[in-house]
Amino acid sequence: MSSFHPSPEVEICILDKRLLEWGIPRYQSEMAAAIDLFACISEPVTLAAGSSAMLVSAGFSLFLRNPHLAAMVLPRSGLGHRSGLVLGNLVGLIDADYQGPVMVSVWNRNGEGSVPVTIMPGDRLAQMIFVPVVRPVFSVVESFSEKTERGSGGFGSTGV
Repeated sequence: MSSFHPSPEVEICILDKRLLEWGIPRYQSEMAAAIDLFACISEPVTLAAGSSAMLVSAGFSLFLRNPHLAAMVLPRSGLGHRSGLVLGNLVGLIDADYQGPVMVSVWNRNGEGSVPVTIMPGDRLAQMIFVPVVRPVFSVVESFSEKTERGSGGFGSTGV
């Protein structure tokens, strides 16, 4: 069983050589939680407001190898706020055994008639964070071993 390490080794294959010029995915500040992903496209792409989501290559593939590690593709806060560019699937999850190209689903969430969003080659359009994964062992029971005060109370049961 793999143990937690704060700096696990992750293999990365550069699929788009422009990343060697732009810089391979990296942390933009000393305490950043995520690496930025570049738009590896050959020419500018314009997304009309309300159009379908499209996939954009991040220019690399990776191999996490450790089943207790996953990667998540998240939107960059400023892009969604300023331009309306968000991820088409909200959050992308990359499992430890996936070795294919990293793709970013992007969508212009602005209403029809709004200004289109243009993505330029090399734009930082998303970010990737690496997270620990807990893989529990399930114990099938007919009733739970303890009762809690909340019990099965769901949405709004603890107040507003």
